[in-house]
Amino acid sequence: MSVIVTDQGFAPGDEAEAPELGPTTDLDALPAETLAAPMLRVAFASFADGRGFTVARRLRAAGYTGRLRACGPLIADQYAMARRAGFDEVEIPDEIAARQPVGQWRFRADGWQALDYRARLRA
Repeated sequence: MSVIVTDQGFAPGDEAEAPELGPTTDLDALPAETLAAPMLRVAFASFADGRGFTVARRLRAAGYTGRLRACGPLIADQYAMARRAGFDEVEIPDEIAARQPVGQWRFRADGWQALDYRARLRA
């Protein structure tokens, strides 16, 4: 099973059907119907592989406005980065949710916008 992390905290995994992109997905070759999907999942192989953040940023820059979910073994320290990159939520395995309780994730959720230097530069 899995746990969905949002700014509000933990929610049970919903096994949502959505196209899944990997860290090496060629975004320029994606079919239009994929980019029109209401939700896309971006898979992370490990917490040490940050290519999924680039995928999210590029999707948002290309105009994707649907729900964007990071999936994989991310850690609480990466939540703010995931939100700033354009993810709406993170799906983590139960083992990580047990090891890093909701309070650790909420701590990062409370300040991700305040610490966004890009937003400060645009203001």
